[in-house]
Amino acid sequence: MFDLKVINSVIDQMSEERGIGREKMLDAIEQALATAYKKEYGKRGQIVRAHFDLASGAVEFAQIKIAVDETMVRIDEPVTEEEERPDDRGRHKKEEEEVLPEGETRVRFDPEKHILLEDARRIKRDAALAEELVFPLEPKDDFGRIAAQTAKQVIIQKIREAEKEAALAEFGQKAGDIIMGHVQRFERGNLYIDLGRVTGVMPYDEQIPGERYRPGERVRALLLAVEETPRGIFIKLSRAHPEFLEKLFAVEAPELQSGAVIVKAIAREAGSRSKIAVASTDPHIDPVGSLVGQRGVRVSTVMGELGGEKIDIIEWSENPAQFIEDALSPARILSVTVEKSDDESVHRSVVAVAPDQQSLAIGRGGQNVRLAAKLTGWKIDIVSTGSKKEDEVKSEEAEVVPEAKAE
Repeated sequence: MFDLKVINSVIDQMSEERGIGREKMLDAIEQALATAYKKEYGKRGQIVRAHFDLASGAVEFAQIKIAVDETMVRIDEPVTEEEERPDDRGRHKKEEEEVLPEGETRVRFDPEKHILLEDARRIKRDAALAEELVFPLEPKDDFGRIAAQTAKQVIIQKIREAEKEAALAEFGQKAGDIIMGHVQRFERGNLYIDLGRVTGVMPYDEQIPGERYRPGERVRALLLAVEETPRGIFIKLSRAHPEFLEKLFAVEAPELQSGAVIVKAIAREAGSRSKIAVASTDPHIDPVGSLVGQRGVRVSTVMGELGGEKIDIIEWSENPAQFIEDALSPARILSVTVEKSDDESVHRSVVAVAPDQQSLAIGRGGQNVRLAAKLTGWKIDIVSTGSKKEDEVKSEEAEVVPEAKAE
């Protein structure tokens, strides 16, 4: 009846290419055979199971009955004529999931799938409630076209479910890591990336502005989230997320991987400029130098991956004034005055700079002071000293909600 060589070959191929184990494939075949048997030879309400021997090709069919008593079923309600009559699709209401009346927990007794406990104990002396009793069925190997088609649909459905489970198991553990894929297509602003067994999606707002991708091109991205949806597994990727920057440095800097250097905060405007604050847990290690690398090779590699995005690496400091001053680099700061509010909800600082450093501290379009405010969590006002009109002129104010990283 079965070509065992072909079946084993298909099972091995599914295991290798789609990550579906042999046990899952065997279970899908057995459920398909049981469904076909019930469709062709079974009765309504029956629970049919099949056991398929991959070595010999023999198939055994069995009917399952569950041991019940009066607390679990209602045995005084006959099947109505309407439930006996099939609908347009050939299904019977009795086969559909029964909707119980409010407050009722018992289902109707069905002799095809239930057996009273006292009768079960006549067959098996130590039978217990809810125990399954197995009754062998006559072997069959001749199924009609409809039954075969039904079995095919069962196998397809089980394979899809197994693929979904395999993808969740594989990629669910990689959330927050960098993965590699190939560009598949660009559709409605979303970039679809082939990850092998599944396809990942990089939404428009998670892409680096200005980057262009060609079909088949290799691309690295941060696996942001893995979600199970009715349509399958949704894998969300990102190249614009601040954590992507940290993961890229972790690849280049062993000190970051080992924990000798830790990232305290990141402020990023993807494709343009980023600021990253780092600290060292070892007094003998320079955190900034670890990320910059010898002759800047490490930071240059990361910048190349990000399409030339400028990266400022600063040392984190517990002193707010020092931290703010470093965050505004490359501008030279004259003084920093910090002002904490009573409720400590908003911290404000006033930074004094020389007139020739004012535009550098602010940055093009206010980018430098905006990123510094986001990095430090402080509201920063830039003032210029030495002006002809007045000694101190307020020149820029950054009010940005900080994207603080958890330590």
